[in-house]
Amino acid sequence: MNTEDSAALVQRQLDAYNAKDFGAWLATYAPDAEQYTLHGERLAHGHQELKARILLRFAEPDLHARLLSRIVMGHIVVDAEEITRNFPEGKGTIEMLCIYEVVNGHIDKASFALGRKTMAVGSQG
Repeated sequence: MNTEDSAALVQRQLDAYNAKDFGAWLATYAPDAEQYTLHGERLAHGHQELKARILLRFAEPDLHARLLSRIVMGHIVVDAEEITRNFPEGKGTIEMLCIYEVVNGHIDKASFALGRKTMAVGSQG
């Protein structure tokens, strides 16, 4: 897969995430894909675990990922995003660095680093 195809795949994943389209989102991941915290614990392995994680996230009414920047190097795509979430303490945003490894037309591994969390003005849980 070339650089352009890798970027297009990750964009399809982001678009499906923002549309809360579970089927389209999962289709971008390999059946045995893994998600990790950056340099840390494995968050999910395979479609069943990915499904459990993302359906919880998709239940958040204000969920939205805004792409801030993207770097593509071959099969590696790195997105800097600002995610609007419904945290237990209220609505807010969190910075996230997402590193995707694309293999054979699917996301094979994804690692995430969380940055600064900002609560919306007047938002309390």
